[in-house]
Amino acid sequence: MSVVGSRIVVGMSGGVDSSVAAALLVERGHEVIGVTMRVWGNADAPARFGACCGSEAVDDARRVARALGIPYYVLNMEHEFERAVIDRFAEAYRGGRTPVPCVACNVDLKFGSLLARAHAWGASGVATGHYARVTRDETTGRYLLWRGKDAGKDQSDFLWPLSQRQLAAAHFPIGDMEKSSVRDYARRVGLVTAEKPESQEICFIPDNDYRGFLRRRDPALFEPGPLVDKAGAVVGTHAGVAAYTIGQRKGLGSTGGSARYVVDIDARANRVRVGDVADLERDRLLATSTNFIACDPPRDPMPVEARIRHSHRPARATVRATGVGGAEVLFDEPQRAITPGQSVVWYRGDLVVGGGIIAR
Repeated sequence: MSVVGSRIVVGMSGGVDSSVAAALLVERGHEVIGVTMRVWGNADAPARFGACCGSEAVDDARRVARALGIPYYVLNMEHEFERAVIDRFAEAYRGGRTPVPCVACNVDLKFGSLLARAHAWGASGVATGHYARVTRDETTGRYLLWRGKDAGKDQSDFLWPLSQRQLAAAHFPIGDMEKSSVRDYARRVGLVTAEKPESQEICFIPDNDYRGFLRRRDPALFEPGPLVDKAGAVVGTHAGVAAYTIGQRKGLGSTGGSARYVVDIDARANRVRVGDVADLERDRLLATSTNFIACDPPRDPMPVEARIRHSHRPARATVRATGVGGAEVLFDEPQRAITPGQSVVWYRGDLVVGGGIIAR
């Protein structure tokens, strides 16, 4: 999609995916600038934590850039990250929701403030190591987002909020590759990140203890309150609304009967409701902050496959717009643990139709 020889800024996390993205763009004849966004104050945390913006990650990204012969910079974006990602992360839990911080980081930082910097540097866009693809429909002029070729690594559900302007400037060089091919390429060209293991935790919570992170930030999120059954009877005491998510089973105690699951979180009342596994089944949801990429918001029900969390297998459903930024999704069959705060993403095959934030 980009003109050969154009200048492209590559967000380099210090991992193999972004390293190969940079290498491929160099191979294709682009003028590449490598950038690592330092977004969190614990950048010098022990290497075992694997923080994506830590000193080890910066060193690895710098070594890759040096091997590729491209300029490399570290940008201090801590305050922007605090406002755009961490504040929203805490606010979501404060409201009894379970957020997806990577979505906000992508739309507001990587393809927000970093893209603005890239344009100021005369670059045509920003590239990342996401497993996703972008094309342009020559008939309509609309930019389209597609799943990555590697279904097991597809990250299109973290990119659904990107606007047409952002998609026009987005480059995903490894989107047409399998993960194994990415590592093979890295080995072949001698990148130091070729065997680097993947990080699975939230980047700003490198010890993977989100509850500890939130407790230090806002102890009020862990004020105990009533644990009630579906009839409203108190059956115990919960440890704070931020300690739970819909579908959770652990940490609820036992009544000696069937297993209990979190089925609702009422943050205003500081109340957590539990029920049986059957109480988790829902056949519809309402979404807000929607973004339709492949089409205009449909007034009539549109058949799609809907994905309600990253690990969820898309299920047959229909989606229709309900007003400015709103949509209703009706599933052909009930889905388990539809969770407010998570993303719902609509597909037709590999095409990303759009997405939204699950409201209820």
